[in-house]
Amino acid sequence: MTETPHFPPPSRDLCGAMHIHRHLLNESTTYRAQRARIENRALQYRTGRRSPVHRGVVTIPVVVHVVHNPTNPEQNIDDRQIHSQIDVLNLDYRAANPDVSQVPEVWRPLVADTQIEFRLATQDPLGNPTDGIIRVETGREFFPAVDDSVSPPVRDPVKASATGGADPWPTDQYLNMWVCQLGDGLLGYAQFPGGPPQTDGVVILNSAFGNTGTAAFPFDGGRTATHEIGHWLDLFHIWGDDDGACSNDDRVSDTPNQADANRGVPAFPHITCDNGPNGDMFMNYMDYVDDRAMFMFTVGQKERMDACLEGARAAFLVAQMRRAPAAPAPAAQPAAAAQPAAVQPTAATAGMVKPGARPDGEVERMLHDTERLTTELLGEIRDMLGVVARGTGG
Repeated sequence: MTETPHFPPPSRDLCGAMHIHRHLLNESTTYRAQRARIENRALQYRTGRRSPVHRGVVTIPVVVHVVHNPTNPEQNIDDRQIHSQIDVLNLDYRAANPDVSQVPEVWRPLVADTQIEFRLATQDPLGNPTDGIIRVETGREFFPAVDDSVSPPVRDPVKASATGGADPWPTDQYLNMWVCQLGDGLLGYAQFPGGPPQTDGVVILNSAFGNTGTAAFPFDGGRTATHEIGHWLDLFHIWGDDDGACSNDDRVSDTPNQADANRGVPAFPHITCDNGPNGDMFMNYMDYVDDRAMFMFTVGQKERMDACLEGARAAFLVAQMRRAPAAPAPAAQPAAAAQPAAVQPTAATAGMVKPGARPDGEVERMLHDTERLTTELLGEIRDMLGVVARGTGG
């Protein structure tokens, strides 16, 4: 990319996700309370006190907001480039990416299929057909993560039409992705779960989105979105963001402690923090290496994402369970055989089975799982509203 006063060459050195995270921690009591709750759940999964309820693949509906300045046509990336990004995400999150074969042998048993997939939305919030792509013209030359040129500073200007960006679709129903010209050399950033719903989602530099079109080397493999959605699903940077102190980690058990971010294309092993003989897991998607050098999530990271999907982002899982088709009616049984009790639908499971129907074991399990997740989600919403009502911040 040509360097200009506003657009230095993009780099993963500046992580907008952590900047936004710390900004919210400083300004919002609600966010701090939510983060404490989310971390407590993740710890329960990590220590085996809880285990995932859901089974099978979770599919996340995506809406892509392309925010572009008409004076720079390359910002208005085409549909093919957008579809290429969705393809990359589905390969990476299912451990189906061809370069996963490059994971060092010692860590191959840790490679995880997260069982998460992404698809462009087919219905908008009003139920109308859509291709999941929204194009919005802007007069802004670029978007920072936080606009300090105004007082008070404005966070996430690309995420609101009032500040030259695009308003999100309901963030409990869609993963909102904004593609735009970012400033300050940023490749992208995300909001961790627990933040304000009106700014929830992921922002990606237009020349780091997908693997075709305007995508520019060395960030032309679509891995910026893989990395940032990792944050959206509650993953931290693999080194723990402690500026080389070796005193913090990413709160995942199977990723080695490492001193700092890796960049470029390191050679294995790269040893820091006395983590020999294998050294840093720099090929992890949550490091800072070039796109061609990152190609794995771990089992522990999947565990943390599961905790997120069954906690702060349970709305996506509940919605998928409610959309699941009912199983065919079981075959008739002899008159003398005991009949299972009919399952009556509740508010959470209405529409999944007919009143009085006797679902098979898998559907019955799904109903119970949905009921539990819905109850937990409502409980967390009530707790969050209690924090807000106390008026202590955020």
